[in-house]
Amino acid sequence: MNAMHMDQLDLNLLMVFDAIYQEGSVTKAAHKLGLTQSAMSHSLNRLRAYFDDPLFVKIGPRMEPTSKAAGMCEAVTDVVSTVRNRIVMSAGFNPAKARRVFTLNVTDMGELVFLPALLARFKKIAPECSLRTLQAPIEQIDGLLASGEIDLALGSIRAAPEGLYQQRLFPSTFVIMASTRNKELGDTLSREQFESMQHIVVSLTGRTSESYDKVLEEQGLHRRIAVVTPHFLMVPLLIDRHPDLLATVPRELAEVFGRFGVVRHFEPPLPVPPFQLSQYWHARFHSDPAIVWLRELVKDTFKSYPDVAV
Repeated sequence: MNAMHMDQLDLNLLMVFDAIYQEGSVTKAAHKLGLTQSAMSHSLNRLRAYFDDPLFVKIGPRMEPTSKAAGMCEAVTDVVSTVRNRIVMSAGFNPAKARRVFTLNVTDMGELVFLPALLARFKKIAPECSLRTLQAPIEQIDGLLASGEIDLALGSIRAAPEGLYQQRLFPSTFVIMASTRNKELGDTLSREQFESMQHIVVSLTGRTSESYDKVLEEQGLHRRIAVVTPHFLMVPLLIDRHPDLLATVPRELAEVFGRFGVVRHFEPPLPVPPFQLSQYWHARFHSDPAIVWLRELVKDTFKSYPDVAV
């Protein structure tokens, strides 16, 4: 590659290349970089002209790299990573002027807790930045944090991968959620009722041994499981359609849906220890000014939870 041709390569185009490769979508890549759809398409056309190759072609739902692009992916990722982690990092982070998409790995229940308050802070402090959420399996979180595809993981990860940094945010507790139309239940829930009724269990993996509320079995309680789902927000809907079911959920979920008069909640029939909500990040980005800012914002926003201003 001669010097003149090298001068025509805009480093921002490599960021575009990397984002499309990582996301498999021009639209998602544009959102990740904080660009409009037209700006992203224009950048992709410039890349195609520069390399004289389509680079990415539509195959099914994804944009897949051509053979030429596939041969470049590792090198481009290395360059982008170096720029982000060693050059941009040293320049600091100004949230008032920055344009960036921050990606959080969080469950749908976590979205209910974290997003309203964080979005309110972003509007005031970082108006040109935005939030995106993913819900990745636990076994993928370490790799996603290491690659920078997610910036923070928020929630309660009982078996967090070794090597991740973590910081406690606030504790929460479990309650038992039931339908307001279940007339068999009085003001309290007995152990006999708990163990005789059927239950909904939330587990990202689909295995009850890895459910969020397996602490119940650890306390000696037994459940008749009717359904296992990876979605917390599905639980109140199932209970509304099937009033004979119970579910053990974080108190925040029960209180939010309790306002609609569809469900109510009980304390567990045996004392259940609280669990911690934390934030997790990778060592590669421990000193990244943008991620440091994000971590401090999360910590500050939820330091007085549940009395969080939105």
